[in-house]
Amino acid sequence: MEGDLQDHNKLPELKLDAKQAQGFLTFFKKLPNDTKAVRFFDRRDYYTSHGENASFIANTYYHTTTVLKQIGNGLDALSSVSVSKNMFETIVRDLLLERTNHSLELYEGSGSNWRLVKRGTPGSLNSFEDILFSRNEMQDSPVIVAVFPNFRETGCTVGLSYVDLAKRVLGITEFLDDMRFTNVESALVSLGCKECVLPTEIIKLSECKPLYDVMSKCGVMVTERKKAEFKGRDLTQDLGRLIKGSNEPVRDLVSGFEYAPMALGALLSYTELLSDENNYGNYTIGLYNINSYMRLDSAAMRALNVMESKTDANKNFSLFGLMNRTCTAGMGRRLLHMWLKQPLLDVNEINARLDLVQAFVEDTAIRQDLRQHLKRICDIERMIRIIEKGRASLLHIVKLYQSSIRLPYIKSAMERYDGQFASLINERYMDRFNDLTNDDHLSKFIGLVEVSVDLDQLENGEYMISPGYDSQLSDLKNEQESLEQQIQDLHKKTADDLDLAVDKTLKMDKVSQFGHVFRITKKEEPKVRKKLNTHFIILETRKDGVKFTNTKLKKLGDQYQKVLDEYKTCQKDLVARVVATAATFSEVFEDLAKLLSELDVLLSFADLAASSPTPYTRPDITPSDTGDIILEGSRHPCVEAQDWVNFIPNDCRLVRGESWFQIITGPNMGGKSTFIRQVGVNILMAQVGSFVPCDKATISIRDCIFARVGAGDCQLRGVSTFMQEMLETASILKGATDKSLIIIDELGRGTSTYDGFGLAWAICEHLVEVIKAPTLFATHFHELTALANENSGKTSGIANYHVSAHIDSSSRKLTMLYKVEEGACDQSFGIHVAEFANFPESVVSLAREKAAELEDFSPLSVVSNEAEQEAGCKRKKPCEPDDMALGATRARQFLKDISALPLDKIDLKQALQEVKRLKTGLQDDAGNCKWLQQYL
Repeated sequence: MEGDLQDHNKLPELKLDAKQAQGFLTFFKKLPNDTKAVRFFDRRDYYTSHGENASFIANTYYHTTTVLKQIGNGLDALSSVSVSKNMFETIVRDLLLERTNHSLELYEGSGSNWRLVKRGTPGSLNSFEDILFSRNEMQDSPVIVAVFPNFRETGCTVGLSYVDLAKRVLGITEFLDDMRFTNVESALVSLGCKECVLPTEIIKLSECKPLYDVMSKCGVMVTERKKAEFKGRDLTQDLGRLIKGSNEPVRDLVSGFEYAPMALGALLSYTELLSDENNYGNYTIGLYNINSYMRLDSAAMRALNVMESKTDANKNFSLFGLMNRTCTAGMGRRLLHMWLKQPLLDVNEINARLDLVQAFVEDTAIRQDLRQHLKRICDIERMIRIIEKGRASLLHIVKLYQSSIRLPYIKSAMERYDGQFASLINERYMDRFNDLTNDDHLSKFIGLVEVSVDLDQLENGEYMISPGYDSQLSDLKNEQESLEQQIQDLHKKTADDLDLAVDKTLKMDKVSQFGHVFRITKKEEPKVRKKLNTHFIILETRKDGVKFTNTKLKKLGDQYQKVLDEYKTCQKDLVARVVATAATFSEVFEDLAKLLSELDVLLSFADLAASSPTPYTRPDITPSDTGDIILEGSRHPCVEAQDWVNFIPNDCRLVRGESWFQIITGPNMGGKSTFIRQVGVNILMAQVGSFVPCDKATISIRDCIFARVGAGDCQLRGVSTFMQEMLETASILKGATDKSLIIIDELGRGTSTYDGFGLAWAICEHLVEVIKAPTLFATHFHELTALANENSGKTSGIANYHVSAHIDSSSRKLTMLYKVEEGACDQSFGIHVAEFANFPESVVSLAREKAAELEDFSPLSVVSNEAEQEAGCKRKKPCEPDDMALGATRARQFLKDISALPLDKIDLKQALQEVKRLKTGLQDDAGNCKWLQQYL
């Protein structure tokens, strides 16, 4: 791409005469205003873009405005930029695959007559597939979603539909959502949505702003359509043309919803599916249940590094990059993409995947054989899509054939397996492979290709129908070969007549202008000039020699060209017939693609588990309402895969009633964030069906992973770091259940210490007492550890853990041990980390002094382990934990009493008397509580 960017000095020059320029300006001014559309105009040898689009391209891709030229003069002048074909392809890939906030339009024509021939969006790549995936495989299968929200006082009913244009799948659902659209967000993540269609009139409402924020967080482009397009009238009839099979189930499905059909109607209108007859009878539709898979929002996806990012230093930085060891050309990769966004909730299905992974882990030979065979499998899904669209050639048919003939080898390898999961392999794969390869299905297709295609010519890169497939083609082929022989005989005879060596001196060429001609070098021409002038017709004399012919060669050449044209026409007709016949096998290949891509992903899981330096283990899975989450010797798979890391494993025991809610304290850089994330990653991997990086693992299924990790401004949306933190936490408090997993890191650090601590304490209590979900809460508010003591009499399951560190008594050097141990830690070692960063000594000294003043540190508080035992503690605490817990309980009661006062029923004097009474009672109770006294 850099070469393209630096190549603007060689840009194609836009040449238009005054009439052409005026015609184009007239057309361009009539185009509708669309701020998201980037428009290109095909000038045959190059492309142009104009107006604001030209400025965008100049600044974004050429990084200079010197490439801009003007069409017209004065007020009518229009900025323009020329783009080479290579640069155009680069821009198309960037706009549709990377930026995902623009649509792309391509026009063809001249003067004032132009027409739109291609349109692409992040959710609809079909028009530009030949450019996007000409050099690489299709990475993901983008989805377009339409959403129709209906607002009510208690929440919002959302009608949602989606279409996957690549897989030709429609989906429909309807659900209640909160005002932050948490269910919409998890649906967008799960579906891998790239574009969302919303009604223009509704999204102008203030209630819709959170919905826009959700789209922005998920990287989804919003497309606005008029509310009139969101209609369900005639929907069943329209679907009847698109959907395979009977119309009755479709009618029953659609009639069960109030708002979802409106969304689906808008989606059909926007994608114009009904305008292409190739779509008729090729789509499927189903109910999308948002509770079918583990729910993941955009915050969790980022926190757990599930998907790849441009900023990743290597592929192992993301979970997808680490787990993607697929072999097929794109199919396995896309399925893994989907699985990671849709972790399973069904214990039996998870265990079925784990059984298959275990079988492949234990049998290395079969695993390696299968992976080698899968490397020969093409992107079957993409080939079928090209065939169904009528854009296929023999190349695509041959690729399907070459994949089909690998199946016996795959079946043979799987038949060798005789382990404990043999029956499962037979049920999931062997029986289905046998059905697909019988005489009515793939065997028939293989026979068709072997009869119709000239497979011997594949080595020469030629894809031709075999002459023996059709009698007319065979006759034309024989005639063509006969004429070729006659031309060769004439070539030899002419060489003898001119006394020249065949091919060495007298050559036979075939050129577009003259057809078959004789050619000799200019050096040889004087020797035969006399004969040339009397018996031949000289056609051309150039540097490469003299071209000439005679009446006999011209006659044979014309006959040959006529037969060749007839042969090519016959070939074309027969190719169309073979492709049409191959299209009848599309359902068979779709089933085959599902089988092979699933097998590919499971083999990828097995390869990862077996080849890791420290092997992975199979997790024990229990239903969400039973069992605990126990990870022994757990590791973060992405961190341990980095070359410079010697990972230290840790145990995590989330036990109901004992340590279901864990408060984790410890020094900065001590490993708290890595620890809580690795728990989330291990659970996600297990529910996808993969082995996990642990010595032993027992996992109670989670319906959702909520994560509040790290800080980041969203200034383009007017959201500060702290506001973003609060919004993410609000989603947790509203959306989490006792079956979720909650991961929170450094909550409340974006505001004042007292406000932050108050929020953190209240949120912890709410999570423990109301939501009751297993939670890992990493914090530097060490006072929060008192929650465990306060709740010791209840079966709340709060436990304190810390990441350990060692301080050398003489040098005061801090060494991180990266071990998670029971108990609380009462300092963060922040000043020691500043020393690591080489802060000036004067700054460090002043920091210690101020810390001692503010937190009542002793100058000798940082001591060795031996000195700690003698001193009894590292930090002078003004209050004992029990005292703190007692005071906090009394303070909460005081606040409840204040809030319960009926201020709307009593006058001011009575209110003040009641407040005074409550305050006096609090002061009396504070006599024996130092913690309360400090506030009074």
